[in-house]
Amino acid sequence: MPHDKANFSSNRYNRRSLRRELRTNGTSAEAVLWGSLRAKQIEGIQWRRQFSIGPFILDFYAPQLKLCIELDGEPHYTPDCADYDLRREEWLFREHGIRTIRFENNDIFRHNESVVEYIRKVTREILDKDIKDGL
Repeated sequence: MPHDKANFSSNRYNRRSLRRELRTNGTSAEAVLWGSLRAKQIEGIQWRRQFSIGPFILDFYAPQLKLCIELDGEPHYTPDCADYDLRREEWLFREHGIRTIRFENNDIFRHNESVVEYIRKVTREILDKDIKDGL
């Protein structure tokens, strides 16, 4: 299996306890979405929860797709946080080719089926592109 930068800077040991704490004390929106992602329920893709890449911990990450899902609650609605989120997304893509899709926590509760269907659509697009490109 070819190595990419993400394999060398992911899930750092020194962030292990923080990742565990985030999984244990995650938001209810994360728990609901995890119920739809876990056990390869979407197109057979394995998702990781609270997975670290470089200095960041991603809410959900599918290594096979290089796709990150972030759930945003109220703290993300400030200009400073929005700017931080944008710089984080740019770094993940530039350094590791990881795309990020974002949902508000409320979307998980109000429109969970639509959220899961959108994730399924993006997953299929990435898989279809990989097949087309011969990966």
